[in-house]
Amino acid sequence: MARYGKDHKQATRRRIIEMAGRRFKRDGIDGSGIAALMSDAGLTNGAFYAHFASKEDLVTNAVADQLRAQRESFAAQTSDGGPGQVVREYLSVRHRDNPGEGCPSAALLDEIGRCTDATKQAYTEGILAIIDGINNARSATDDPEAARVKSLSVFAMMVGTLQLSRALSDPALADAVLEQGLRNVLAVRSADQPG
Repeated sequence: MARYGKDHKQATRRRIIEMAGRRFKRDGIDGSGIAALMSDAGLTNGAFYAHFASKEDLVTNAVADQLRAQRESFAAQTSDGGPGQVVREYLSVRHRDNPGEGCPSAALLDEIGRCTDATKQAYTEGILAIIDGINNARSATDDPEAARVKSLSVFAMMVGTLQLSRALSDPALADAVLEQGLRNVLAVRSADQPG
């Protein structure tokens, strides 16, 4: 039997985490069994425990990875078009209609709230890194903690708008909710700008 090196094991673990992140966002954490997760990665169920202690261990790693990727995406969008570009991309029909490729918060927030403390901690660290990155890109403030809380609240508005738009059965109403949410978030951001 051929033995694989450490790099192969790390690459395989990385593939499992990436595929699980997409599956979780598409089908939910509870709706994603180990068999489906491993099949997505092109592996058998038996290989799972060579990489993770439990499904919750994978969930924690996948949530952290998804938030890291989102932070990098937001940073790129901010450098291309400013923070407003992040809002426009986030509250778009394309984002709404592709949850597996989108925001882990909009897809998983209710389930993360019921996860272990380790997953909640990974989520907290990841979302604060996103928010702090957005705040750093905007400008310095005299009260960074207040700016962080305000940005978290604006982000919550974006997440809720996206979730509601996804849940509505009337496509025209779902689109209208996205459009109004975009206007609301941009208005809050505009009111927050100095001078």
